[in-house]
Amino acid sequence: MVFDIARPKLEGNVAVGEDRQIGFAEFGDPQGRAVFWLHGTPGARRQIPTEARLYAKQHGIRLIGLDRPGTGSSSPHLYENIAASADDLRTIADILGIDKMAVIGLSGGGPYALAAAAAMPERVVAAGILGGVAPFLGDEGITSGLMNLGKRAAPLLRLGGDPLRIGASLMVRAIRPFANTALFLYAAISPEGDRRLLTRPEFGAMFLDDLLNGSRKQLAAPFNDVVLFTRDWGFRLDEVKVPVRWWHGDSDHIVPFAHGQHAVALLPDAELIVLPGESHLGGLGRGEDVLSTLMKIWDEQA
Repeated sequence: MVFDIARPKLEGNVAVGEDRQIGFAEFGDPQGRAVFWLHGTPGARRQIPTEARLYAKQHGIRLIGLDRPGTGSSSPHLYENIAASADDLRTIADILGIDKMAVIGLSGGGPYALAAAAAMPERVVAAGILGGVAPFLGDEGITSGLMNLGKRAAPLLRLGGDPLRIGASLMVRAIRPFANTALFLYAAISPEGDRRLLTRPEFGAMFLDDLLNGSRKQLAAPFNDVVLFTRDWGFRLDEVKVPVRWWHGDSDHIVPFAHGQHAVALLPDAELIVLPGESHLGGLGRGEDVLSTLMKIWDEQA
């Protein structure tokens, strides 16, 4: 079944330096309260579920997806650390005329959302994390098999990253004619919770639209993410003073549920929202709940 997903209301690039730009896509109400949605690993600016897009339109929310450097239409760039990404978000918000904002980070977007909250407590009203990655190093770190693998791979990605990035982009182009079939094959081997989402027509359409339109030109960001996740992030979780709400599936097969528990315990103002029986993509199925929760926090601070 082919499901047509609405295109963004506005899509373009914002200059964040003399030689760099960040791609963005806007949904919802252009005059509404701003919420930045930071995609997973991999992903791009359109990795926002249909329910969240519709909720934003109906409830006066300006919902903005961003390409991380090296994916979509964003210039290739490796931040010194996760914290450095907040400077780009600050610049983007300034250029788009945004003062106050909420941030949402899906999976690999979680650390970037937390970095923004730590760096801009006067502007970030609240943060929502959906199955987010936890710190790997230091006294706030927690390890896992996947992150240990990433740590071993990081030197290779730094030294020989270009061939890998080019190869990944070529692979995306090669599977384009068979993308729908590939998605269903991936769904078939995924845990039950993720499979339920991936086989819903609107979610399948969103993932394919994001992958084929956002990642077809370049695909460096996922490799950069691995490098940065396994470095010191440049900030501590106890520096994130704004309210954080963290949704995490208790059957997550990518980022273990224990990582969500660990991070929430270290955040000064955080609440863990358990998704029973859900796996890694569970938070994507709660788009309305995520946005309504953050807007409620925003209202309470007004």
